[in-house]
Amino acid sequence: MLLVPQATASVVERLGRFRNVAEPGLNFLAPFLDRVRARVDLREQVVSFPPQPVITQDNLTVSIDTVVYFQVTDPRSAVYEISNYIIGVEQLTTTTLRNVVGGMSLEETLTSRDAINTQLRGVLDQETGRWGIRVARVELKAIDPPPSIKDSMEKQMRADREKRAMILNAEGTRESAIKTAEGQKQAAILAAEGQKQAAILSAEADRQSSILRAQGDRASRYLQAQGQAKAVEKVFAAVKRGKPTPELLAYQYLQTLPQMAQSGANKVWVVPSDFGKSLEGFARMLGAPGEDGVFRYEPPKEEVPTTAPEDEEESVKAWFDTSTTPEVAEAVRAAEAVARKEVPGLSLGGAVPTQRPGSTQGTPQAPVAPQQSGSPEQSNGDAQPDRRD
Repeated sequence: MLLVPQATASVVERLGRFRNVAEPGLNFLAPFLDRVRARVDLREQVVSFPPQPVITQDNLTVSIDTVVYFQVTDPRSAVYEISNYIIGVEQLTTTTLRNVVGGMSLEETLTSRDAINTQLRGVLDQETGRWGIRVARVELKAIDPPPSIKDSMEKQMRADREKRAMILNAEGTRESAIKTAEGQKQAAILAAEGQKQAAILSAEADRQSSILRAQGDRASRYLQAQGQAKAVEKVFAAVKRGKPTPELLAYQYLQTLPQMAQSGANKVWVVPSDFGKSLEGFARMLGAPGEDGVFRYEPPKEEVPTTAPEDEEESVKAWFDTSTTPEVAEAVRAAEAVARKEVPGLSLGGAVPTQRPGSTQGTPQAPVAPQQSGSPEQSNGDAQPDRRD
């Protein structure tokens, strides 16, 4: 009677020949005829092999540790087809690994672990199938190059890292210089644009100011000329209404002579002896003799202007336009509203009486001049008494 554990198989022989494979559980054996040749573990086994020296294609020796995952699927073949299937798997792994790695360089070996694992598993699974073994997976646990190669690789990697760092620093410096130059360029362009706009606006403002100043001077001169013309007309009309005599004209001329002599360029003034005769001839030419035989100037009928100076010509109407723009008027009104707003809590040290518009209490009244009777001409002093009286 034989008891076989689970996941275990026993190879039974009778009289030295293979009889059967005992399954897990209770099995009956013939005494003195049957015996158990070997017990085989049917679970998946993991075997780690020691490092194996392997020469690469570029004649460098590396040590490679391998791990093989396999499972016995046929206990009879595992017992009778090979004496020790674990040693067989180890040796087969070593030879296959040398064949695969021998066709690769060191760099390819370090970077192609997946390809090496796939090739090893395919070869081992094919060769161990007749032993009743299925190879599930093969892994390279470690690949150790010689110390000198490690040192060279570290130096190479350090040089590569320094090279990449220098390249990155140079790229950063270049990008920074480019960005800085672009920024300076944009700043210079914007500054030039700003100066250009400022110059244009300043020139436009100067032009507008010059135009407005010229228009104001033109209107001012026009008004001055109009005023002088009106003043001359008024003076001449007053002179005509006064009916001056040659004696009066001579007297006015003598009063004007000191004022004319005040100029620094006038040194000597000669009064002609026949000046009175000249005035008399002027009076006889423009005047008419009166009842007493004295020639007096007869003024013509005065023409009162009916139009304003700016209405005489269509082209000068715009000169006297003093209206402002609506925006400026609105700004002035807002400023006046703010200025007139009462400030709460403001005290000037005493109460100041306020006076309502129209109130006359406490305000001295100016004396009213009595109205003069008569015509407007008499009130203005235009009428002169007759010298004959």
